[in-house]
Amino acid sequence: MAMPDLTVRGAGIFGLSVAWACALRGARVRVIEAAHVGAGASGGIVGALAPHVPENWNPKKAFQLESLLMAEGWWAGVETASGLPAGYARTGRLQPLADARAVEAAQVRAEGAAALWQGRAEWRVERAADGWVPHSPSGWVVHDTLTARVHPRMGCAALVAAIRARGGEVISGEAPEAGPVVWATGVAGLAALSAATGRVVGGAVKGQALALRHDAADLPQLFVDGLHIVPHGDGTVAVGSTSERVWDEPAATDAELDALLARAVAACPVLAGAAVVERWAGLRPRANSRAPMLGPWPGRPGHFIANGGFKIGFGMAPKVGEVMADLALDGRDTIPDGFGVAASM
Repeated sequence: MAMPDLTVRGAGIFGLSVAWACALRGARVRVIEAAHVGAGASGGIVGALAPHVPENWNPKKAFQLESLLMAEGWWAGVETASGLPAGYARTGRLQPLADARAVEAAQVRAEGAAALWQGRAEWRVERAADGWVPHSPSGWVVHDTLTARVHPRMGCAALVAAIRARGGEVISGEAPEAGPVVWATGVAGLAALSAATGRVVGGAVKGQALALRHDAADLPQLFVDGLHIVPHGDGTVAVGSTSERVWDEPAATDAELDALLARAVAACPVLAGAAVVERWAGLRPRANSRAPMLGPWPGRPGHFIANGGFKIGFGMAPKVGEVMADLALDGRDTIPDGFGVAASM
């Protein structure tokens, strides 16, 4: 390959999404990954693409909505280019409602969704049914039709193959940089940026998750007791995740995950007895702003940042790729206020 038009550092979901968006615009891209694809949080197992509640609207929620609405066509394009499945499906989500007050709030949010979601998805308040639906004390659930899933590892593998199919490179190890450089290096990148600016701009939050052998591939996700319960197309159900600020071993699972499993079974008894097929732990990059950190690297012309996906990186990825391609290739800043480095300083 000739020298690239653009270099991306990091082969997690943000880095691969930026590279794919740039490749679609005809750029020669080189992705350099220090370890392996999905070495950080993007190598997890949950893959919930879930919206913020449709109220108190702000640029972050609007950005995420646009990304979620893009996702079906975006992932279909990745699958076509790569010939690989990404595990994407827009299956919706159910949330039990605790009491009459929660039902009333949910009905108000339904009106918000009708106004904000462009008629392309619904937030409905429905009677709870038996079976897959968890117990609802009020007898009612929220059913949103916007929530989707993607299998994180399958999605990353499909993106790598799609980038290569467009003539790009994904390299593990070291290679020369050329052109603008986009730093999408997760937790390590936040630490490097903090050191360079002299201000802590974010850090790591440990998460643990697990996968159970239970075939519910066509059923909606559940959000109950703070848990995401996500059926995947491979006959597993992912449960996640913890948010831990203190830990001994970042990649080790422990009693926190055992407690997560117990809560999942209590919320969804049909999972009782399902075999645990994987336990996962890792560090997720969280910017101080709690929004994605996108934009120029202060004081380093030609260098840009795409970081801070935290729990919503896969849901934000299609739109992150688009706006970072605008900036790095075309010099157009289409990034919402509050997503830059300054917002976390």
